[in-house]
Amino acid sequence: MRHNEHGPIDPKLEEVTRRPFLGTPAGVALCVFLGIGGVLILFEHRVHLLGAWPLLFLLICVGMHFFMHRGHGEHKGGSDER
Repeated sequence: MRHNEHGPIDPKLEEVTRRPFLGTPAGVALCVFLGIGGVLILFEHRVHLLGAWPLLFLLICVGMHFFMHRGHGEHKGGSDER
């Protein structure tokens, strides 16, 4: 028996098990801080958000039209090819 070995008896204990960031106290604190900050920003700036709603709605419609059609180059119907 060696007296200069200070490692654990089980080699599997040497593996470092890392918790995900959101499982740590710092991760939970960050999530709580961001949630409270988001709610405060939402309540304090709701006039600005409601004023921009029509513009945002139009931008969303144009964006969906553009990305759903993938441009206007190929409007081919499958029933015309007989």
